[in-house]
Amino acid sequence: MNESGEDGMTPVFTHIENDRARMVDISAKTEVPREAVASGRIYLRRETLKAIREGTTVKGNVLATARVAATLAVKETPRIIPMCHPIPLAGVTIDFEEGDGYLETTARVKSFGRTGVEMEALTGVSVALLTVWDMVKSAEKDENGQYPVTRIDAIRVLEKKKGR
Repeated sequence: MNESGEDGMTPVFTHIENDRARMVDISAKTEVPREAVASGRIYLRRETLKAIREGTTVKGNVLATARVAATLAVKETPRIIPMCHPIPLAGVTIDFEEGDGYLETTARVKSFGRTGVEMEALTGVSVALLTVWDMVKSAEKDENGQYPVTRIDAIRVLEKKKGR
């Protein structure tokens, strides 16, 4: 599958040249508004979801902490992902929605620049979900110290925009 999703074509990997990882040269690209939205889920015990909703978790406000952690992660993405460009961020929004047995996190990242912000949105979602796990892990463990219910999945880019 190629980068447009079509089968039968050779994929294009812009960060690899002659078997070497490289940062893509974006100097010739035009600066335009860019936006990406990513989401992901963490599955938790019903009692844990209730404690988050009611604000009764042991470590404090789970969603506020995860929102701050996600925002910091978005800002640090070029330090975490080696070939990401440092870019000026125009806005970061982190939202949470409870579903049937899970908490869904959505990150919306905006910039005005020469390259997209998908990696920033994905990093924000990932760190938000990991922070939720860290904040509630004591409530999620079973009698053997394992996490039979807890899992993170469905991390994906929902949308990306380039230009107006």
